[in-house]
Amino acid sequence: MALKSANTEEETNTNMNTNPNHGSGGPGEEEEPEEGEIVGGDGESKTAVVHQPHPLEHSWTFWFDNPSAAKSKQAAWGSSMRPIYTFSTIEEFWGIYNNVHHPSKLTLGADFHCFKHKIEPKWEDPVCENGGKWTATFPKGKSDTCWLYTLLAMIGEQFDHGDEICGAVVNVRQRQEKIALWTKNAKNEAAQMSIGKQWKEFLDYNENIGFIFHEEAKRLDRNAKNRYNL
Repeated sequence: MALKSANTEEETNTNMNTNPNHGSGGPGEEEEPEEGEIVGGDGESKTAVVHQPHPLEHSWTFWFDNPSAAKSKQAAWGSSMRPIYTFSTIEEFWGIYNNVHHPSKLTLGADFHCFKHKIEPKWEDPVCENGGKWTATFPKGKSDTCWLYTLLAMIGEQFDHGDEICGAVVNVRQRQEKIALWTKNAKNEAAQMSIGKQWKEFLDYNENIGFIFHEEAKRLDRNAKNRYNL
């Protein structure tokens, strides 16, 4: 009987400790809100939802080259190129992507770039100077989807040789649009072929693409030939 009495007393104490009103001064008094709760005007508490940003492995910068800003054909190439926005999270990317013109809506002659932060989309940039580019061509007004897929593959680090990627550019011309994927080390054939193959897969692109060395493009201009083909 003594054992039963002790158990009963213990159960009573336990019940008192698990009662939500225990120690609150009685059922008529309000409890203090817990951390992470918001108390509404009706006295109901609601859990606060905090959306954490999703950081990217690298920061990226959008650049725009406005051909109308170059007053004459003698203006140095890239003199009208300007950085317009640097983003470091996926939320920032969508914020800018959804508020700029897609390639099909860009001015004729425009170049729209997306490069890793602190890499300028120029042959002379120290990171780019020994590199090259893969190029895919599209009918006028038909590159929007592939441009988006290219951006997502880059910023999402989908390439096996992602460290080789410098950035990408879409060129809007009279009869066609071109997307070029710039890389660092043109002579690393294995890396460039891997990047080119994966890029075609990401885009579901069935036409041929070619890779030109920047050094040869600078020296030979339009006479530069593809060094790799897929």
